[in-house]
Amino acid sequence: MQKPNMRTGGQLLVDCLETHGVDHLYCVPGESYLAVLDALHDSTAIEVTVCRQEGGAAMMADAYGKMTGRPGICFVTRGPGATNASPGVHIAAQDSTPMILFVGQVARGDFEREAFQEIDYRKVFGPMVKWAAQIDQAERIPEFVTRAFYTATSGRPGPVVLALPEDMLRDMVEPKGVETFEPVQPHPGAKQIERLAELLSQAERPLVMVGDGRTPEARADLQRFAEAWDLPVAAVFRRQDCIDNSHPNYVGDVGIGVNPKLAKRVKEADLLLVIGARLGEMTSSGYTLLDIPRPKQKLVHVYAGAEELGRVYQPTLAINAGAAPALRALAELEPKSARPWAEATRQAREDYLAWTTPPTIPGELQLGEILGWLRERLPPETVICNGAGNYTAWVHRFYRYRGDHTQLAPTSGSMGYGTPAAVAAKRLHRDRPVVAFAGDGCFMMNGQELATAVQYDLPIIIILVNNGMYGTIRMHQERDYPRRVSATDLKNPDFAALARAYGAYGETVTHTEQFEAAFERAWESGKPALLELQIDPDAITPAKTLTAIRTEAEAR
Repeated sequence: MQKPNMRTGGQLLVDCLETHGVDHLYCVPGESYLAVLDALHDSTAIEVTVCRQEGGAAMMADAYGKMTGRPGICFVTRGPGATNASPGVHIAAQDSTPMILFVGQVARGDFEREAFQEIDYRKVFGPMVKWAAQIDQAERIPEFVTRAFYTATSGRPGPVVLALPEDMLRDMVEPKGVETFEPVQPHPGAKQIERLAELLSQAERPLVMVGDGRTPEARADLQRFAEAWDLPVAAVFRRQDCIDNSHPNYVGDVGIGVNPKLAKRVKEADLLLVIGARLGEMTSSGYTLLDIPRPKQKLVHVYAGAEELGRVYQPTLAINAGAAPALRALAELEPKSARPWAEATRQAREDYLAWTTPPTIPGELQLGEILGWLRERLPPETVICNGAGNYTAWVHRFYRYRGDHTQLAPTSGSMGYGTPAAVAAKRLHRDRPVVAFAGDGCFMMNGQELATAVQYDLPIIIILVNNGMYGTIRMHQERDYPRRVSATDLKNPDFAALARAYGAYGETVTHTEQFEAAFERAWESGKPALLELQIDPDAITPAKTLTAIRTEAEAR
């Protein structure tokens, strides 16, 4: 006789997710995990977002992980479902985002036959994730799921993939209880903090670079530390919301298209305090700002993943600690000497403000002016999302991030991220404005998630910058092979009409002076909205036109 408390594998899995505090998950349904979908029917704790493509679902899970610090949960089906989700997994890996991807799998009795849509997910995802495994016994679901939560959040956060054979999910088992997991973060030692204070006291040209710690508490600790020591603070690539950009100690972001004056400060600093950043290719301007393996600057590297310390750059002082506990300790440090860099901090701030004054670009639509207007119009808690492309240079340079968790952008440089990230952000925080930026090429990669926004009545605003080409690639093409245009032109739909076909608000903007009223109409519509901004193709970056890039290339 069956015991009354027996559960299917699918029910036990959902029970475990609820125990570990999951309140949202993102999915594209599949027959390989019907038992989980059936269990979710009875769940009152988990809100399910049904997406239009697995790549969008995985990117939404990544966005959730970025905003909450808890693993974003994604369910996809086997074979093409899993491979479609791989871009989101790669983003989570390079962006150090906690995420768990659950993948339906063929029945256990069909393994090694190349059954319908069969893939060995450990081999496919293994090099990309922190842990890839398959749950072959339903009674081990609590063990595997609990481990997945700890693995995804401990040390350097990242993605985990768990494969779920469909027949295993139908097995009946007696549930075993688990406790809610608590993320584990390493803390700095007292002697390390003392050594850091000593290095700061000896410095003349220090610079702080921060890439993590976006909670209100961590941001407050960073601000307290920066103010006490009057330190210039720069954010690393696409982590500008680690500090209020209106703060007098914020001096800009170190990433693609870095302010040359800030890059010079990085190179000439005698002490670099790097907190929560790997110092990857984008942040280091192609590994040119610091010498490898031993930087000229004294380097204090604070990072949660011990394997990253000394991986590329040999630090003067390595501190294996999470950004939040490190900032908590730094906030308690009191300066014991004069701060000879105080005037340099003021100058660095002035350089940043000058850098964020928009220049004039070719054409009737001035994107810098529009970003300048938005930074005054939007409230501090607005979440700004974007994917990849040259249009992002305007967003990162001219917008100012003021609130915590207000920047959702992939450091991996993945296109197609902005729209699904905006859907996830608005689903999570209906009280916060959410604006997504996309290029014409970028939008078409996951623009179908606008239908998801309509389905769940999520009034995001998408600002689509249309220049009729894959702009970043065209820029590199003209730089390296001038006038030999190949495979970068795009013939686009009427994006505003496409948005209206989805049931969203859509409008086209061709002149700068049209934008303000168009934005207000989109805002007041109460619907998901898309504003198509038609920009002159020659306006390829804020600093240089496509014509100028071509001319310089031909002169070489």
